[in-house]
Amino acid sequence: MTIVLRLFAWLLATAVTFATLGPPGYRPHSSLGQDGEHALAFILIGLTFGIAYPRQRPMVAGTAVVAIGLLELLQLWAPGRHARLEDFLVDALAAGVGFVIATVLGWVTRSYSRSQIF
Repeated sequence: MTIVLRLFAWLLATAVTFATLGPPGYRPHSSLGQDGEHALAFILIGLTFGIAYPRQRPMVAGTAVVAIGLLELLQLWAPGRHARLEDFLVDALAAGVGFVIATVLGWVTRSYSRSQIF
């Protein structure tokens, strides 16, 4: 199960990277607006990586923030893209929220598992 979760997390990261650095026309659009789309994508990134790597969660969260910063900087060289501090802040905060949700889910499932043993 862990391998499937990790594969899904990395596939999601690949899709978000393509949407971030690829041609603007290929980026999915929704009624959430740009900040909402960013928030949703990076909440999912934080959640999936937080679930896939529970023992390394703090290190993975830190690595995610650095990777988000690099993605934003790489947009300086991507045609039709722009790097903005606001995007980095929204993305990093959203990923953090995803990691917090993963942590809470871990606590709840461990608590539930323990209560079922006794």
